[in-house]
Amino acid sequence: MSECAPVSLSTRLTERFGIRTPILSAPMAFAGGGALASAVTGAGGLGLIGGGYGDDTWLDEQWRLAGPSAIGVGFITWSLRKSPALLTAVLRHRPKAVMLSFGDPRPFVDEIRAAGAAIICQCQSLDHVWDAIDIKADVIVAQGTEAGGHGALRGLVSFVPEAADLIRAEAPEAILVAAGGIADGRGLAAALALGAEGVLVGTRFWASREALVHPRHHHAIVEATGDETIRTSVVDIARQIAWPPGFTARVRRNAFTSRWHGHEAALADAIAAEAPRYRQAFVEGDPDNTGVWFGEAAGLIADIQPAAAIVQSMTSDALAILRRLGGQDAPTG
Repeated sequence: MSECAPVSLSTRLTERFGIRTPILSAPMAFAGGGALASAVTGAGGLGLIGGGYGDDTWLDEQWRLAGPSAIGVGFITWSLRKSPALLTAVLRHRPKAVMLSFGDPRPFVDEIRAAGAAIICQCQSLDHVWDAIDIKADVIVAQGTEAGGHGALRGLVSFVPEAADLIRAEAPEAILVAAGGIADGRGLAAALALGAEGVLVGTRFWASREALVHPRHHHAIVEATGDETIRTSVVDIARQIAWPPGFTARVRRNAFTSRWHGHEAALADAIAAEAPRYRQAFVEGDPDNTGVWFGEAAGLIADIQPAAAIVQSMTSDALAILRRLGGQDAPTG
C-alpha cells in the first residue's frame, strides 16, 4: 500500500473526533508518549498519551513532543485520585479526550466536561459498563483479557457484543470501542462486526518505532507468539505498586514470571532485594528478569513499524475485508 494514499473508514467514532479511521492508541504507561500519540493522530486516528502513575514533569514533556497534534490522554483512575491536580494540569493542554480506567470515574467527570474534552471509560466488566453509562461517557471501551498490561478476565469476542447490546438499550448515544488482542485489519473488521465502532490498540503500537520501549523488548515481541504471555500480579509486587483486587497484568512469560508467579508471598517477603533487581533489569531492557508489557497480539507482530504505517495497513486491510464480506453496504475509504 502506498504511504501517499491515505485511506479512511467512517463510523460514529470518526465523526465524533473528526478523524479518518476508528483507531485509538492505548494510553500505555511509560510507553505511549507524545511522539506516538502525535504519529497516530497524524495518520488519521486519535493518539492518547499514557498518564501513568502521575508524573507531571514527564507529561508536560510528552505534550511538548507531541507538538500541535490534536491528541488525548489516559489515566489509571485509582492512581489519579491520589493526585487530582494532575488532571487539572493536563486539561490546560486541551486534550480532545480523557480516558479513565481501573476505578470509579465519577470524581473527575465534571472537570473533564468543563474543559471540553470527551470522556472515554475503559471497562473490564458489565458493572464497569453500567458505571460508564451512569456518567454518560462519550466513548465506552470494552477491554478483553487478551490485552497487554492491566486488565481482567472477560474475553473480547463475547464481551463486546454483550456490551453493545447493553449500550444500545440504555445509552444509544454512547460509542463502543473494542480493545484487547487487536493488531491488524482482521481485528478491526472483527470488532466492527461484533458491534463496536472502533478499536483501542495497545500492543501493536507498543511495537512501533515511536513507542518508548527498549530495543531488547521490541526484539522479544517480534520473536514471541501469543502463547508466551501470562496474566499475573508479580510485576506489581516487584514494582511495589498496590493495584486494586480484580486487576492483573498481562506480560511476557520469562524467567522472572517463572520464578515468582504462584509464589507471590515469597516475592513480597524478598522485596528489599528483588525490587532493585527488577528496576535495574527494566532500565537495561533485560527481557528475562523484568516485566515486558505486551499482550496476546504479540503472535501477530513480525516487525517494528512506524505508527503511521500500522494505522494505514490496519485501515486498508479492514476495508478490504468489509468490502469482501459486505459488498456495497461496507464502509468506503
